[in-house]
Amino acid sequence: MSASQTPPAAHSVRSKFGEQQRFMLLLIAPAAILLLLFQVVPIVIGANASFRDWALNHPAKTWVGLKHYIYVLTDPAFLQVVLPNTFVFMLLSVTFALGIGLALALLLNRQFRGQKLVQTVLLLPLMVAPVVAAFMLRWMFNDQFGIVNVVLEAIGIEGQPWLTQRWSAFAVILATDVWLWTPWFTLLLLAGLQSLPKEPFEAAAIDGTTKWREFRHLTLPMLRPVIVVCVVIRAIDAFRTFDIVWTLTGGGPARSTELFSLYAYEHAFLNLDFGRGSAAAIIGGIIILIVGLILYRLLDRVVQVSR
Repeated sequence: MSASQTPPAAHSVRSKFGEQQRFMLLLIAPAAILLLLFQVVPIVIGANASFRDWALNHPAKTWVGLKHYIYVLTDPAFLQVVLPNTFVFMLLSVTFALGIGLALALLLNRQFRGQKLVQTVLLLPLMVAPVVAAFMLRWMFNDQFGIVNVVLEAIGIEGQPWLTQRWSAFAVILATDVWLWTPWFTLLLLAGLQSLPKEPFEAAAIDGTTKWREFRHLTLPMLRPVIVVCVVIRAIDAFRTFDIVWTLTGGGPARSTELFSLYAYEHAFLNLDFGRGSAAAIIGGIIILIVGLILYRLLDRVVQVSR
């Protein structure tokens, strides 16, 4: 086929996109296809299942409308246990990891002997899989032969059944998550600190400003955009935490440490009710979308005010 016989559609595409643009589209096409197949398509299938009577042991797939959504939104366990646990966990996990991570980033931003070794040691939790970390903590806090109770009994304090009581088990879950994610905050905040301009700090040093005032009025305001991004991303991820809770307590004792992801998982794969589990997942996705937008706007407003 000659150039004069080029199909109109192909000619319009060539006229609209240059050679460089077509090459870029070709490069991202494999990733876009994988994203479509493994992200978009499962979401569409799950959304469709949430409106149907889709039990995995008897998939009738009959249309039931909003029945599953009404069940989840009126379930006392969801409203009184799962959602409060999830939001408390999200708030405490992000707060503690951010506070400790910021303190470590400020420490590592100074030159001192052995700095590289300290950085390497602090980043070790990033190399540990969450399930592995959860198994480690599960053995450490075992009420019969865990190292924590052994140390407590050695100093004359009675050992505790850590993972069989609600708040102690919740504290162990929280400690595991904070230990895993603090290095992530440290790494990003340290990069943010090292990118700050030096001139304001040099001027503050000349004026004899104290370190606290320097941190409060210079470091923190300039670092807030990085903090906003870190908090929003981590809050979204904390909302969907599953692996460490499932490994440590399985949501127990008596569902008292159950988080949102476990609630959806239990309905879909333990109770074999894919429709109800999908409805719970969709509700959770909507909740975290709203929470993420609110967090971003609030924190972004704080940044703008500070400027």
